[in-house]
Amino acid sequence: DYLPAERAPIGSWQDRLMLETCDLHKSFGDLEVLRGIPTTFNEGEVVGIIGPSGSGKSTLLRCLNRLEVATSGQVLFKGRDIGAPDVDINQVRQQIGMVFQRFNLFPRHTVTENIPLAPGELGRQSLDEAHAQAQKLLAKVGLTDKADAMPDAMSGGQQTRVAIAWALAMAPEGMLFDEGTSALDSEMARA
Repeated sequence: DYLPAERAPIGSWQDRLMLETCDLHKSFGDLEVLRGIPTTFNEGEVVGIIGPSGSGKSTLLRCLNRLEVATSGQVLFKGRDIGAPDVDINQVRQQIGMVFQRFNLFPRHTVTENIPLAPGELGRQSLDEAHAQAQKLLAKVGLTDKADAMPDAMSGGQQTRVAIAWALAMAPEGMLFDEGTSALDSEMARA
């Protein structure tokens, strides 16, 4: 079962509410993984979801950006139900970045080809701007020396840092990390 964390107020919650779940349920056949999850995530807030393996942490994160469709209940992004028929979920996902457990980098592209793909393809930046941004993000995650590396030639921690840069390239309003620091060494996890 999910127990909401204690949170200190951050200004007016109504002005800063980003994501909210209302009585969220998710089942896979007879297995009920999420049972009526009510929670809120405010702008600027860092929230950790802790629980044993198989307790539904990844499922919850995947429901927050509708990679999994909830069995019942709602996920609201800035007050709008992301499951509503008129919502363009791809537009929502551009505002909610996600770093996956298994990185999801394109294996046939170098690091500097991976990072600018989404902003360049979606027309958010020119190709030159996207590549310049990729270099800045690589510096931020400490991987400028891996710019021309292929994902499979890098360690798990390095791939995680590329995945973080990849997600940040879209300049999302919020970020979801599915065990985003599990492959990082302790120095990088604290950064």
